[in-house]
Amino acid sequence: MKYSQVVQGHFIRRVNRFIAEVFIDGEVEIVHVKNTGRLKELLIEGAEIALESRQNPNRKTKYSLIAVKKGSGWVNIDSQVPNAVVYDALLAGKIREFSGLTKVKREVTFGGSRFDIYFEDGIKKGFIEVKGVTLEKDGVAMFPDAPTERGTKHIYEMIKAVEAGYSGHIFFLIQMQGCLSFMPNGEMDSAFSEALKRADQAGVQIHAYDALVLPDEITISERIQVQL
Repeated sequence: MKYSQVVQGHFIRRVNRFIAEVFIDGEVEIVHVKNTGRLKELLIEGAEIALESRQNPNRKTKYSLIAVKKGSGWVNIDSQVPNAVVYDALLAGKIREFSGLTKVKREVTFGGSRFDIYFEDGIKKGFIEVKGVTLEKDGVAMFPDAPTERGTKHIYEMIKAVEAGYSGHIFFLIQMQGCLSFMPNGEMDSAFSEALKRADQAGVQIHAYDALVLPDEITISERIQVQL
């Protein structure tokens, strides 16, 4: 996915979950943060950042914060983009576990949840729930970075989908490169971690892929190891 009208700046501080102060061209700007996670290891004073400019008179902020530089690489923090990146990769046949798809559709309801992607391949029908990952510790990507009751609910609904005969998948898109493996962040949310382990035992397939991230672009890259 390619962003348009991207500028770079430096982070000052986070005002609340949705708003931050940044420097752009020497001026202080109030910007929208496109991720409600904690992001404490990324949003630090002085960090180099990338922002998307939106020329919309109805918006309260002119810019949206979409990526942060960490070390020598970039981390995309846009929580809305993982679904689109995975969807586009499925259509382009770039995810080897999902070859020969005959139908791909976004936002489909099952039970009490709405899964991100529904697919058919001529033989089976299935659902994919996509989670964006921005947290990395010592080369290990981890999710979540804040407790997520909604995420845990989605996992149990996916188990029900598998029990009903569908092919069920939880797909973690790591919004950076350089991670060696993925694991659930049990220290942050033990309920989510336990639900993911139960899903694996119930036949839900767990996937993790990293991404090539530039200040103005994110594309799916390689599959990495999942450790439950």
